[in-house]
Amino acid sequence: MKSAVEVRDLKKYFITRKKKFFKTLEKKEFKAVDGVSFDIYEGEIFGFLGPNGAGKTTTIKMITGLLRPTGGYVRVMGNDVDKNPVEALKSIGTVLAGDRSIYWKLTGRENLEYFASLYGCSSKEAKDRTNNILKRLDLEEKADVLVEKYSTGMKQKIALGKALISEAPVILLDEPTLGLDPQSALNLREIIMELKEEGKTVLLTTHYMEEADFLCDRIAIIDGGKIIALDTPENLKKSINKVKLIKIEADNINDKVLDCIKAIKNVENVISEYNSENRNYTLTIHHSDGDSIIQNILDCLSTHKCSIQNIHVVEPSLEDVFIHLTGKSLRD
Repeated sequence: MKSAVEVRDLKKYFITRKKKFFKTLEKKEFKAVDGVSFDIYEGEIFGFLGPNGAGKTTTIKMITGLLRPTGGYVRVMGNDVDKNPVEALKSIGTVLAGDRSIYWKLTGRENLEYFASLYGCSSKEAKDRTNNILKRLDLEEKADVLVEKYSTGMKQKIALGKALISEAPVILLDEPTLGLDPQSALNLREIIMELKEEGKTVLLTTHYMEEADFLCDRIAIIDGGKIIALDTPENLKKSINKVKLIKIEADNINDKVLDCIKAIKNVENVISEYNSENRNYTLTIHHSDGDSIIQNILDCLSTHKCSIQNIHVVEPSLEDVFIHLTGKSLRD
């Protein structure tokens, strides 16, 4: 398969300095990205996931030319992003998380026509491309309304339209559905699937594991500046088949309860999440000891006077794979 994006031995090191009274006492090298390599094939949706501080954002910034690498290289459609940035970045349309690169004091139509002109389109071509994108994104009725009056979902659509206006073969979507209502998020996911059907290559980051599972052909997980897993969602889930999962809803969960459960033999990981709506906790327990371990867990909860509302054994999800590999939830 032909690669649309090649990332090879990518490194980004930062020097941190500890100062006292205007004097540098100590210098330390921080490896934000440490030898990352992967390919994104033409026509696929490639998920790039990692907990906060894992090196994901730094890698994205190097792919888009916002940061220069300490070592290694990125090529987009055969062009080196560091050595030949103009040609490389012509091939990539970008929507970054919290993107404010659209102009809120312009209408949706004016935004798209403006960005089309920046890509060298003639006036007629800019209008034609803009009309096509407005229709595609279902924004025709609001095309001549100021963007500052748009909903969050509509603003995100205009940001996506800006990425599409150049007709670049590669689209980078950094958390495109973050903060959207469920219907707007669903609409955007449908558009992403359409881009794939048209042969576009999509690099997707997201904090919604179900979204990555549904959309992505392959997923890379980065942690500690290194790629720790790269495969299809299905194969990633199969990779932890030996790990069993128990989910328990209970109240009165605290650190002592968690320490008690973690001390049980063959318990590999415990994640606790508070549900404000139900006013209880959901415990996700990774273990490798069959059903016999359940009684030990119940004894722990009983000893600490925790009331159990629900308990069930579940099949591993992509979220569980992520927790198993990184020890963290994607939203941590």
